[in-house]
Amino acid sequence: MRLTDPLPVAGRTAPSRVLFGPHETNLGAGRSFSPRHVAYYARRAAGGAGVLVTEAASVHPSDHPYERAPLAAECGPGWAAVGDACRPHGTLVLAGLTHTGGQGSSAWTQAALWGPSRVPDVVTREVPAPMGDGELTALVAAFAGAAATAVAAGLDGVEVDAGPRSLLRQFLSGLTNTRTDAHGTDRARLLREVLAAVRAAQGPDRVLALRLSVDEGAPWAGLTPTSSVALVGELAPLVDLLTLVRGSALDLAAYRPTAHRRPAFHVELLAAAGDTPVVAQGSIVDADRAQELLAAGCTAVEMTRALIADASYVATLRAGRAPRPCVLCNQACQVLDTRNPPVSCVLDPRSGHETTEPDVDLPTPSDGRPVVVAGAGPAGLEAARVLALRGHAVEVVAPAVGGLLPVVAAAPGRERFRRFADWLAGECVRLGVRFTMGRTDDADVVATGGLPGVPVVPGAVSVADVLSGAVLPDGPVLVHDPVGGPVGVGVAELLAAVGRDVVLATPDDVVGSMLGPSGDLAAANGRLARAGVRRETAVLLRSWVDGVAVLEHRWSGAVVEVPCAAVVDAGHRLPGRVLPDEGRERFAGDVLAPRTVLDAVLEGRRAALAASARTAVPA
Repeated sequence: MRLTDPLPVAGRTAPSRVLFGPHETNLGAGRSFSPRHVAYYARRAAGGAGVLVTEAASVHPSDHPYERAPLAAECGPGWAAVGDACRPHGTLVLAGLTHTGGQGSSAWTQAALWGPSRVPDVVTREVPAPMGDGELTALVAAFAGAAATAVAAGLDGVEVDAGPRSLLRQFLSGLTNTRTDAHGTDRARLLREVLAAVRAAQGPDRVLALRLSVDEGAPWAGLTPTSSVALVGELAPLVDLLTLVRGSALDLAAYRPTAHRRPAFHVELLAAAGDTPVVAQGSIVDADRAQELLAAGCTAVEMTRALIADASYVATLRAGRAPRPCVLCNQACQVLDTRNPPVSCVLDPRSGHETTEPDVDLPTPSDGRPVVVAGAGPAGLEAARVLALRGHAVEVVAPAVGGLLPVVAAAPGRERFRRFADWLAGECVRLGVRFTMGRTDDADVVATGGLPGVPVVPGAVSVADVLSGAVLPDGPVLVHDPVGGPVGVGVAELLAAVGRDVVLATPDDVVGSMLGPSGDLAAANGRLARAGVRRETAVLLRSWVDGVAVLEHRWSGAVVEVPCAAVVDAGHRLPGRVLPDEGRERFAGDVLAPRTVLDAVLEGRRAALAASARTAVPA
């Protein structure tokens, strides 16, 4: 059985065994699906996805977990448009159906949340109102009604959500269900009622799928792989497709973790599912790992983030090439964020922006004129790749290949950025790009990178130098991190792992303050604590003299002296040069302004398109 083989399910056949799972996108128009959704999903279908589960829609208006959360009652036309766009490619489209219950938000409904019991959510601390018979009846009817709407829209079926953020999981769990009635003594009763109602509403000829959390990361009272054996055995015969996942309110990071966490899937539960097809889920972004899980007995594999990074993942495998690799950073694809950003990808900024950003991955005829790209970091390599796909003879002039990507990859949990650098370079070589050692200012695209920032104190070593292998004096180290991103945390972890005594100092009130959207904020602080890294928060580094760093607390003015043999500066870098007023479209990445890999890749693409347009021969 191969990943690219067809998948039979409930009398239908998907073109591959790759599932594109439900996730928040912020692409909606109010609470309905938008043309941006349609383009986003159609691109994955065209790229070979076998089964696609749409962003989970709330089945009842009592659930409004985030501003643009779809509401099933408003999703009929959008579901129909998604189905119509994906159907020509054979992809099976299932409507994700959910209710987040006590893990939702009352900010939009201005009403009490629904929950099984009066147990506050561990994230929001909000206490839900226990559901009575009326609410339970309304919930079951809402799931059934939503399924009927999805089927009327022409979709292949639905997926019922009993995953990490769902009300149905909250009823299954001893963490949140302390009821003494029939829905407490039999915690799976509500889910069985929902599945029966959905099956009746959508009919026997449609796919009924279930997303089920089997490991809440809370063995003292929550669902565990051992306790879930009986649950899987009970529920599997009721559905056509079963996706087993991990996570709960106490361990949301287990669902789509960063590269800091080892991926896991509970293979031992496969036997309990019997003949029901099982989908493996859990940070599966590499074809080799997916193939291992198929060999272990899984029927299909969910590869959501892999298909966000490369919408044509399956088609690329079929062509015998390497897909663009997901780096498991969660920096742009996790969008439960107060800023409400649209879903995207650090490595493919067109993801989520299909209606506005041009498709740069398709070969496009051009006049073949030679072009020169200065710089071989992510911006320069992406510009070269895009220009080569447009038929240009491309020369890249740079002292080395990769830019800061290999430096970033030296930090713990960031190793996969090296894969991206290798993929970019490999694609350039495949497309005939020529690499020349050196530097040039006379280039069609200038992506020569940024410069080190001004040291926070005299003698401080830049974090880039440390990650590049600079040897620090023996003794304790102070890492100064005014940015709050993954770099300061990463270098502190790296130094602690080789036995250094490390103090991480930040002017923010929490270490890694910018890691929240990626889901790594709490986990990063936990890793630092376990590594013995001392954290000094809300402090300013005032001086470092004679081996003593002086920190001043921002709020109280209290002074803390930290003996240290070295200070590592994880502060901001600077633009690579002062740019001219004219021709700025030639510049991309950190030479313009040091930011993220996403910004570098996006600007590399745009600079390449501008260069191609400039070199075009007039008709």
